[in-house]
Amino acid sequence: MLRNKPQSKRRWLELATGDPVIVTAGKDKGKQGEVLRTLPDQHKIVVKGVNILKRHTKAGARRGGTQVAQGGIVDFEAPLDYSNVMLVCPSCGRPTRTKHTVLESGARALVCRHCGEPYERVRKTEAQ
Repeated sequence: MLRNKPQSKRRWLELATGDPVIVTAGKDKGKQGEVLRTLPDQHKIVVKGVNILKRHTKAGARRGGTQVAQGGIVDFEAPLDYSNVMLVCPSCGRPTRTKHTVLESGARALVCRHCGEPYERVRKTEAQ
């Protein structure tokens, strides 16, 4: 039994929640969506409206007591491999590879390979 098993390196994905992406390979090739969540340890992401699968669930009691979950067929978005999607540049609207640069302010940023514009994530704020 190995006790000194090396830990896998944590991977950093360039995509984050809310980024617009387009699928470049697989059954949903050409579909566009928004990143719902990232799974860096598995090198996968979940995209809204893409890779929809069906899960057949059994009716039963939920955790915590008396509430009963209804059974049936549930549609859900399954994770996609990170290599099968490309970031869509908001300024030129094309799927693009990105490069890393340092801005004049000293901040690091992703830059579109087509138009050269830095990619800025749009932070969604809740209406209060």
